[in-house]
Amino acid sequence: MAFAEHFVSAADGTQLYVRDYAAGHSGLVPIVCLPGLTRNAKDFETIAPALAQTRRVLAFDFRGRGRSGRADPATYRPDQEVADTLLALDTLGIERFAIIGTSRGGIAAMVMATRALPRMAGVLFNDIGPRIDKAGLLRIRTYLGADPQFADWAEAVAALKSSNPGFDTLSEADWLAFARRVYREVNGVPRADYDPGLSQNFPSVADIEAGKMPELWALLDMMANVPSLVLRGEHSDLLSAEIVAGMHQHHRRLQSATVRARGHVPFLDEPESVSAIAQWLSVVDAA
Repeated sequence: MAFAEHFVSAADGTQLYVRDYAAGHSGLVPIVCLPGLTRNAKDFETIAPALAQTRRVLAFDFRGRGRSGRADPATYRPDQEVADTLLALDTLGIERFAIIGTSRGGIAAMVMATRALPRMAGVLFNDIGPRIDKAGLLRIRTYLGADPQFADWAEAVAALKSSNPGFDTLSEADWLAFARRVYREVNGVPRADYDPGLSQNFPSVADIEAGKMPELWALLDMMANVPSLVLRGEHSDLLSAEIVAGMHQHHRRLQSATVRARGHVPFLDEPESVSAIAQWLSVVDAA
């Protein structure tokens, strides 16, 4: 499905890239797709075209990722990513919206509640919550900041398999499609599609092991009246079933679903994901 492309200048001049899957003059709540730490708008190619049959869908590249500009690594923080997102939404004339937040994007959604709660019509947390399991953080720490040199897409797929456990049922075609969403092609070969400087603001191994990670339960509490959904990959090492249970205790309007044969993160096109998203959007639109 075709999409429009926008570049919006952040307050510090960084260029922010947005894919715009417009659905005519639909009166349904627009969806804002916020990607994971090292991911970008391509991550939502699995779901955006289907959702855009009935409503506007905007998929973002956070600064330092994808086609957005590289910036001072000190600005690669959720609060800055929220400021950038809100500026872009204001520029594009989007007042009220629902968020699909994948991993880091879900953290940004919780931070956004401190700045734009009345504008948030709904939030989908894709394999992320107010607390993050150490195992997943340590896994991400092992590859974050590297700039791998691949000879071809087969090597990129092999690297992806190594760094993304829990996806054993994927076909080779699925893995290649996954790789093309994660990496970009430069002079005919795949390369990382994010600024390695992202690692500078990521917790150290020592801090992760010591549990020095902030928990965002108070932010989830703020969102108690926002129709929300949490999807958890069956094999996720970032979001445990226990954390999801805690989220239900904090959020009375939270729905949840487990996505079979997926680690961190579900692709959003699985049957469980599609069904749960449809149910969530029906609540968002009714509200």
